[in-house]
Amino acid sequence: MTFAPAQPKLRSGVSATESWRQGDSGMAAVCSHCTLPVAPGLIRPGSGVQFCCQGCEAAFTVIHSCGLDRYYHLLDRAQGPRPAAAGSGRAYAEFDDAMFRTLHCRTRHDGLVETELILEGIHCAACVWLVERLPRILTGVSSATLDIRRATVRVTFDPGAVALSRIGRTLRSLGYPPHPVRGHGAADARRIADRRALVHMGVAGACAGNIMLLFFALYAGMFEGMERGHEQLLRWTAMVLNTVCLAWPGMVFGRGAIAALRARAVQLDVPIALGLYLGGAWGIWKTVAGDGDLYFDSISALVFFLLIGRYVQQRQQRSAADAVELLFSITPSVARRVEADGSVTDVPTEALVPGDRVEIRPGDSVPADGHVESGASRLDLSVLTGESRPVTVVAGDPIAAGSVNLVSVLRARVERTGEATRVGKLMRLVEESTQRRAPIVRLADRWGRWLLWVLLGLAAVTLVLWWPLGPAVAIDHAVALLIATCPCGLGLATPLAMSLAIGRAARRGIFVKGGDALQSLAVPSGGSIVLDKTGTITFGRLALARWHGDDEGRVLVAALEAHSAHPAAQALCRDLASSDAPNTVVEQVCQHAGMGIEGRVNGRQVVVGTHRFLATRGVAADPALDRLAADAIRDGLSPVYVGIEGRCRAMAELGDPIRPGAAAVIEGLRGLGWRVSVLSGDHPDVVAAIGGALRIDPSECRGGATPENKLDAIREMAARGTVVMVGDGINDAAALAAATVGIAVRGGAEASLAAADISLAQEGLAPLLEVFAGARSTMRTIHWTIASSLAYNALAASLSVAGLISPLLAAFIMPASSFTVVAICLRGGGFRWTRTAARGANDTGGYAVRAPIGAAREPDREPIAGGSFA
Repeated sequence: MTFAPAQPKLRSGVSATESWRQGDSGMAAVCSHCTLPVAPGLIRPGSGVQFCCQGCEAAFTVIHSCGLDRYYHLLDRAQGPRPAAAGSGRAYAEFDDAMFRTLHCRTRHDGLVETELILEGIHCAACVWLVERLPRILTGVSSATLDIRRATVRVTFDPGAVALSRIGRTLRSLGYPPHPVRGHGAADARRIADRRALVHMGVAGACAGNIMLLFFALYAGMFEGMERGHEQLLRWTAMVLNTVCLAWPGMVFGRGAIAALRARAVQLDVPIALGLYLGGAWGIWKTVAGDGDLYFDSISALVFFLLIGRYVQQRQQRSAADAVELLFSITPSVARRVEADGSVTDVPTEALVPGDRVEIRPGDSVPADGHVESGASRLDLSVLTGESRPVTVVAGDPIAAGSVNLVSVLRARVERTGEATRVGKLMRLVEESTQRRAPIVRLADRWGRWLLWVLLGLAAVTLVLWWPLGPAVAIDHAVALLIATCPCGLGLATPLAMSLAIGRAARRGIFVKGGDALQSLAVPSGGSIVLDKTGTITFGRLALARWHGDDEGRVLVAALEAHSAHPAAQALCRDLASSDAPNTVVEQVCQHAGMGIEGRVNGRQVVVGTHRFLATRGVAADPALDRLAADAIRDGLSPVYVGIEGRCRAMAELGDPIRPGAAAVIEGLRGLGWRVSVLSGDHPDVVAAIGGALRIDPSECRGGATPENKLDAIREMAARGTVVMVGDGINDAAALAAATVGIAVRGGAEASLAAADISLAQEGLAPLLEVFAGARSTMRTIHWTIASSLAYNALAASLSVAGLISPLLAAFIMPASSFTVVAICLRGGGFRWTRTAARGANDTGGYAVRAPIGAAREPDREPIAGGSFA
């Protein structure tokens, strides 16, 4: 297919044609799809478009050939990052497997098939616009609806016209690799419950609106007069609508009250239901009698607003349930099974059984626990153990599901699958910890336990006091008391304040799953904060800390390492590459797992790797570099030697950089009364170096901790008081769930996001200060709303007992408590704290912490975060 691509404008306003030119402008080439830098070897001189990888080129081609160029304009308007598109080598053949269809697809009555897929790379409205244009790209796709909050697309397609595997390949070519969603049954049940709640709110709103219109006429008739027949018609119509409101949507509170009484437990639904239904019964009596004041308008309106508050609260809780749904999506959904004839077939991981042989290619996640049968490679275990350095595996070594193969092809024998794997057991620990954790009792519920009995007692006293004046007078005053003191404001106080705070926090990139987390963080005496290292304090990826050598060595190493997918190679290629580097010719490249890489660059023999590897290749050692290597090891860095033409000419020191402003945030947390410690699966020496850079007491820095060790440590600390766990990996998931409050940082594994109570969208630790300040402000607002509601109830009860409030007046002032609560919540509430402290932490530019290692950098280059590595 040929087409003339448009020249998309990049964020800087430079067209794709201009973006690659480096002569007079001095600009580096950027990708026309994702705007990331293009490696010098991939630049196409004279071309109007440049691409950093084949995935971006494929995505760009599909988008432009289908006339969807508006995607780039929406993306620029969103001012969000452009993720690089993933490669398109995967065939998604497992999507057409019969077992996959059974597990993840539903056939509709019209013959179309529905499935839900989790998409990587969803981040803004432009992504929604592009994904939902899938029917224009593929014939046979009926609809595609994307839920941006859950990054989940629901696709409806005709299986006779298009295969699901082709849909998967198309989504991947657009830059959104799909994965199946597990747990359709629970998702359907939640969807039905949400739909029922919306119906209840709609019915209650319609009833309340029509009753208010009827009462406008009745109130006007009180002053201007109204015929008896018309008045009775309006009263009876309002009574019918109010009865519908109480019998249908209002039964939510009735059922809750009945369930509470059966369990001999008093909760807030009891006094609310009592006030609503006694008021409704009193109105029916007065309507049938044909005389007396009515207040159906206030009752129906309260049902409507209480349902809104409950729905908002349940939606916040639903976010946690949606995240738990992703727990088992951390392991790959597809495996490459080796058949008896030696062929390789893509199958769903659910189809694997112990004894099967699987092939694991570079970049693949290990689909099941087992052991290596053939091949040698290095695995990234950081998501499981927190170890930032890859681990070498050879034939006979055990491997765990969820780890990532980095270097070369492995063939392994499956021993455990699904929930029996180590990662499956970790996920089960997450769920068990979540279930065992006792919920924090809300302040409003604690008050509600005794408020009901106080109201009933006061109503009885009022009835007795006014009975001598006649039963009608006594009942009027007693009903007025129950209506005026209906604890609706008390019922709205906590969920409304929490919902507003959670909403404001979400707009700041802080996603809170429940109000109990904010309540725990607001303790004035503080507690313990436990920080994971890899990905939390540090970036979780290797970077160049120091370089000892000349510029020629930089060019040769960057060119050679560009041919390797190893994390160390990627770090060297990224940090050593220069936009003005001369063209290089690389040939005879050979990688040695766990050792290094060698090849010829511009005709010169270059060897990069460990000291032992260079010795085996006949490279002469350099005593000066050996002394520098010893210093690097003491600082927690990894030395990488460079040999050129048989001589050791340079050395690179690699490490995991500390995030900027981490020390300032830790000092701020200490100032709030919290004790800060580090708990990591990385090497103890590395953790100690990080603790020293951040001025954390050595006794509070613990390394070499397995996920099970982390869980035990958090449980022990939680038994002594409030403990907050901050992490990002699968190895942190169980500890996050067991902590009083778990906080997952941006970029963390889905398991950590599912287990955490709070997720941070902003990189770094700076949002922690805002989280704690916002929690304290939210609790202050709740205390004010509860106090105002109780004060109102006390005043209304006193006036009712004194006979100064009639049922009609009670109906008018009943919403006053709710309005007061709403006003306080809107005016106050959490997360109005200015971000000065956060900006101060982020604006340190990497110099907030005095670097204990590393030479000073050139002023024209961006400093590495914190100046420290481990």
